[in-house]
Amino acid sequence: MRILLADDHALVRQGLKLILADHFEHTQFGEARNANEALARVSKENWDVLVLDITMPGRSGLDVLQEVKRLRPKLPVLVLSMHPEDQFAVRMLKSGAAGYLTKESAGEELAGAIRKVIAGGRYVSPSLAERMASYLDMDVLKAPHERLSDREYLIFRMIASGKQVSQIARELSLSVKTISTYRARVLQKTDLKNNAELTRYAVEQGLV
Repeated sequence: MRILLADDHALVRQGLKLILADHFEHTQFGEARNANEALARVSKENWDVLVLDITMPGRSGLDVLQEVKRLRPKLPVLVLSMHPEDQFAVRMLKSGAAGYLTKESAGEELAGAIRKVIAGGRYVSPSLAERMASYLDMDVLKAPHERLSDREYLIFRMIASGKQVSQIARELSLSVKTISTYRARVLQKTDLKNNAELTRYAVEQGLV
């Protein structure tokens, strides 16, 4: 089996390899430190599964996931993130991820999750499965933040976490003007007036 680990922290990649080596014999591991390396290795090499962190230098995990699904539609992508499930999991699954795990639970659940997605299934934790089932009884699409595109949602959370437009521009490799345009769209779609209201809304919704 061939597993590609995309995470910008060397210690995290090493820890994942140690966990998985105990469960899968004769596995070949590949590593990617950023979005560009991950996409390059996906396009040029064959992998059985990609374990992808949402937050990496260069492009966001949402962008990387969408590009991976374009390059390799059948490659299962298991998202492993520091972000709680309720902040990103549903969006990642809708964008084509085969599963979503928090780094906090990776030690216990990672091997089982990889077995499931390689077999063609989808992996979600019991708590996320329960939350997704509850969505059937809720019109969550009417929530203001659900009107945002994936990129708008990412920038919305970065602003709400206190980051300045210039800092966001550097982290996403975009211009300040572009980030300002996204910010304006976010405020319009959420019917909020400024960063303070945006932050208050995000905290109330448990999004940051």
